[in-house]
Parts: sequence; C-alpha cells; structure tokens
Amino acid sequence: MGDAKFDLHWIDYTIVLIYFVAIIGHGIYVSRKLDSGADSYFLAGRSLPWYLIGFSLFASNMSGSSFVGLMGGSYANGVVIFNYEWTAAFVLILFAIFILPSYLRAKISTVPEFLEERYDVRSRRAFSLFTILAILFIDTAGALYAGGLVISNVTGYLNLWTAVAVLALVAGIYTILGGLSAVVVTDTVQAILLIIGAGALFWIGLNEIGGWQELFVGIPEEKKHLILPASDDFLPWTGLWGVVLLGFYYWSINQFVVQRTLGAKDLREGQIGALFAGFLKLPNLFLMILPGLIALKLYPDLETPDLAFPTLAFELMPIGIRGLIMAALIAAIMSSLDSAMNSASTLVVKDFVQPIWDVNEARQVWLGRIVTGVVMVFGAIYAPSISSFESLFGYFQSSLSYVVPTIVVVYILGLFVPWLNGTGAFWAIVAGLVLGIPLFILKEVTSIWSNLGLPEIHYTVMSSIMMFIGIAIHFGLSAMTRQPKEEDTEALVWKRDEAKEIFTTLERPIWRDRTLWSALLVVCMTGVIIWFW
Repeated sequence: MGDAKFDLHWIDYTIVLIYFVAIIGHGIYVSRKLDSGADSYFLAGRSLPWYLIGFSLFASNMSGSSFVGLMGGSYANGVVIFNYEWTAAFVLILFAIFILPSYLRAKISTVPEFLEERYDVRSRRAFSLFTILAILFIDTAGALYAGGLVISNVTGYLNLWTAVAVLALVAGIYTILGGLSAVVVTDTVQAILLIIGAGALFWIGLNEIGGWQELFVGIPEEKKHLILPASDDFLPWTGLWGVVLLGFYYWSINQFVVQRTLGAKDLREGQIGALFAGFLKLPNLFLMILPGLIALKLYPDLETPDLAFPTLAFELMPIGIRGLIMAALIAAIMSSLDSAMNSASTLVVKDFVQPIWDVNEARQVWLGRIVTGVVMVFGAIYAPSISSFESLFGYFQSSLSYVVPTIVVVYILGLFVPWLNGTGAFWAIVAGLVLGIPLFILKEVTSIWSNLGLPEIHYTVMSSIMMFIGIAIHFGLSAMTRQPKEEDTEALVWKRDEAKEIFTTLERPIWRDRTLWSALLVVCMTGVIIWFW
C-alpha cells in the first residue's frame, strides 16, 4: 500500500461507524437466539438457505487483499488475472454436482473429517493441522494486516497496531457470540455492500475516462487478453490447469470456505448456493478487474500497482461514496476474518478435542468460543510483524501450488475410486509436504534452482507435476496394500445413478433446477472467455 494518505470526511467516518455498530449488534442478537447445540454454533443448525450460502461464499473469498490485489494485478498485468475468477466458477460447478453430495451424505462437520470417514484418522489429523496453521499464519494474520494497513493509511487517528486491534475485536465479538449463523448473515450484508461499493467505483471511473468505448484505447495489447503465451511470466496458458487445481483446494476442500455448504438445509440448497456463488464471481470482471485498467488510464504513474484501488476510491469518489467504499473494503476484510476464526475453532474442536475427550455439546460451543478468541488475539499480535503482506501473499499462493495438489488428488480420487485406501492417501499428503516445501524453497525463495541450471517452470505448471506425483503415489501404495475385502465406502463415493437422476430429471420449480443453472453458468463463463481470448 505504500505510505500514501487519503482523507475521509466526517460523513464517511459516520458511515463506517454505523456499519461497525450494526454488525456487532447483529452478533449479539444472534447469540441470544442460539440454542446450546454444537451444530447450531458451528454449522448454523444445518439450516442455511441457498442465498445465504452463496453470498457468504462470495464475501469470504473477497478478502481485503483480493479487493486491493485484483485491481493492482489488473493495473500491472491486465485482464489475465480474471483467470483466477472464472476458474473458480468452473470449480464451483464441479463441487456442487460431484463433491458436495458425498460430503452431506457423510454428515461431516469438518472437511478433514471426510478423510477419516473415507480413509483413516491419520489423513484427517494431518490435513486438519495443515489447515489450522494456514488459517493462523495466513488467513487471519494476513487479513488483519491488509485491513490495518488500509485503515492506517486513510486516517490519522489509528496506526497499524491500533487498526489491527479494532478489526480483530469487532470481528471477534460477533463471531464468538453468534458462530456460523452470525457469520453467514453478516457476510451476506457485507457481500451486498461490497458489490454496491465496487459497482459505484466502476461506474464513476468509467464516466471519468469517457465511457466504455474509451476503456481499452491506449491499453497495451497484452493487457487485453485472458490467454497469454507459454513464455509469460505472470500466468502462461500452460499454467491454467494449475489455477484450476488451486481452485479445487480453495473451493472444495478448504474448511475456510466449505463450512457454509456443510451447514446447508439440504443438498439442493447447498448446491444452488455454490452455483450462486459461481455466478457472483463472474461480475468481478467489472467490479475488480476493469477498474484496474481505469486506474491505469487515469493514473499511469502510480508508485506501486497496489495503490490502484485506494487512489480510485479516495481521489475519484465524492464524499459519502468514499465512506461506502471504505465500509465495503472493511466488509471484505472482516468477511475473511470471521470465516477464518470460525473455521479454526470448528477444526480444533471437531477434529482434535471431541474425538479424544468426547465432550458434550455445550462444552464444545464454550471451547469453540475460546479458540475463536485465541485466534483473534494471535492474529492481532502477529499481523503487524508481517513486513510486506502482498509479497507474502504472493509467496503463499505459489507455495500452495507445490503442497496442495497431492491433497486435492486424495480427495477427488477418493470420491470416484472405491478401492483406494488410507495408506495411499496418507503418504500422498505427506509427499506433498516433504517434496513440495523443499521444491518451493529451492525454486521460489532461493536462487538454487536456477543456479543449478534447471529449467524455469512456472509455479502453476509445477502444481500439475505435483498432481501427477500424488496420483502415482496414491494409486501405487493403495494397490500394493489393497485388501481382499473392499472397505465400506458406498455412502462416500459418487454414484452413477445419482448423476443420471440430476442430469435427466427436470426439477420443480424449474427456476431451481440445478442442471439448468449449471448449464447457464457454463454459457456465461464461456462467453467471457471468448470475449477476452
């Protein structure tokens, strides 16, 4: 973000203050309605409708770094960064139709729990611990740092430490009190606020440059296309499958995101909610990507691309709209923050405490609130020590490409190949860590890889290589240790008859037909790809 300062009027501060008070009030209101059940706290009583699921998925994904980073990425690299958005819509279709049914049939509370049901407890604990550490050091601390940096840059009243503390306290209060019920409803309000704020930013910016017909005039040709040559440094076309693999991790096996669908009222509500989130991802082209090009035309000499968003928001927007934009940004940050804290508490209680000590439901809720508070405090203390969040975030994204493909392999293959077993699953996950982390350090952190004269391979391509390694290990070890009697996995794998029923039956009412919505989302996604090819 740099050291730029942007001024807010008292009207803007009032809008932000009203927003803070409203979400805390909602958390208190939800806490008074909660019963003492663990499902009520961690999974909203498994009663969430499709629209809350969809909005919450979208808002949780749109973190502060996304709000700032997508516009900055577009400013620096063009519309190619939208590949991270449309591939998410593609993955959400596959998740809704092929993966979520198995999750809900297993009645799991956490995504790692599925690994124990399908394979064994070793795989569950290994992946759960990895997810908790990622939430602590990246999701929570990263969101707090990005939010604190923005707030400290737009006000002279709060420095980085105090801004982080305020964000942690507010998000922590309503998450501790209301659990997932408070999170999803607050996320829905935040998603709507984010869409309105970003939409206003795009509309006013477009008028400032002379309208749509002027948007691409003078923009370098390579910044107008989604598909770039294999030699491109930012995202070559050969790395698109790697982006899809990262999408599978984020949207189908990451507790941070998937927890909303686990709390669905039923399978159809969960599936439609996931598809709805996919539709919400596509307008990000106008809300997050094209405003970066507008900033490039209006302010071509910014010190850093990360200043694209705050420069548009606080120099172009009128008083009042600035407050709305600021509230939208804080909403995006806090949606990620509340999701991270609630997910961490769910993982600790459901994957480690309950299986070992078998505590009652009231005690689970009590422990969940304590864990949420601990995560809140840890994030607030650790966040200011991050020297450069955006570069750290970039390193984290590349590190995921080395570590998570083998985890994705374990989940996806486990849904479709009944004879694969726990031995293959556990060692495939371990291989991702043992091989992936050193590879990441050798190639992305140090210059050892290039000094050895090894070929330059983009990290998204490396993810495909790690995927094939995971497939070989999982199939190989499972075949070597295969038992004569197949494990009881009938309820946990995808059923052909279930697929036939979904794709050949016209559901009523027709506007809630999952196949039709999936097909429409594919058409919209294809149209965008062709448009910017």
